[in-house]
Amino acid sequence: MSFNKVPNVPGSPALSALLKVSVIGGLGVYAVANSLYNVEGGHRAVMFNRLTGIKEKVYPEGTHFMLPWFERPIIYDVRARPYLVESTTGSHDLQMVKIGLRVLTRPMGDRLPQIYRTLGENYSERVLPSIIHETLKAVVAQYNASQLITQREAVSREIRKILTERASNFDIALDDVSITTLTFGKEFTAAIEAKQVAAQEAERAKFIVEKAEQDKRSAVIRAEGEAKSAQLIGQAIANNQAFITLRKIEAAREIAQTIAQSANKVYLSSNDLLLNLQEMNLEPSSKK
Repeated sequence: MSFNKVPNVPGSPALSALLKVSVIGGLGVYAVANSLYNVEGGHRAVMFNRLTGIKEKVYPEGTHFMLPWFERPIIYDVRARPYLVESTTGSHDLQMVKIGLRVLTRPMGDRLPQIYRTLGENYSERVLPSIIHETLKAVVAQYNASQLITQREAVSREIRKILTERASNFDIALDDVSITTLTFGKEFTAAIEAKQVAAQEAERAKFIVEKAEQDKRSAVIRAEGEAKSAQLIGQAIANNQAFITLRKIEAAREIAQTIAQSANKVYLSSNDLLLNLQEMNLEPSSKK
């Protein structure tokens, strides 16, 4: 039996060509699939080349071409993102203050290659905590604890000004800086509450004094009115004796109305109730 001759397999040239086409097609599909990348909305990309390093070009939103294996895109989110920081520091009058700050930050789009070279992709975690804490301590130390409350807007503007300058050195933009919380120590809080209570007590004492003055004025006016009334009554009696008779008639009418409205039966002398109107002398006395 001889093994020198290998029998021809029917269709082997066609199979070989098919394999070649499949391999070439697979490589082509792989190359095309790995040569395209997308930059989503609100993002930017920089390109790293294995031969030349980071390119200076910043790629906008859309689909872009790259060389497989030789190039790799680094995509940054350039939308503003909130960053919250809380710091405990001392005021100018040595009061401990816990201040919370909210910062809206974003990388400068045209400086992304430099940001990647110096800070990498997690630039915010490397830069923001240090500059925010340092800025808060420097600004809060310039104000007393009470000024931090009454001049809160000015403190916020000062913090924003310094932070914006510091962040720009690292190619980071700040869109907004705001103070979210401002908490003082227990001693200072107790002092503020005591001051408020004292102010309320002072206002209450002031009200009492003013009320007493008003009551005093009312009593004086009332006394003057009664004195004037007594004077007028005395003059009326001196000028006309019928005035006394008129007052008796009015008193008798009031007594009669009271007795008439009462449910009880009353038997009293008309002299005691001033009801003996017929016996009264209603004629005015003539002056001699």
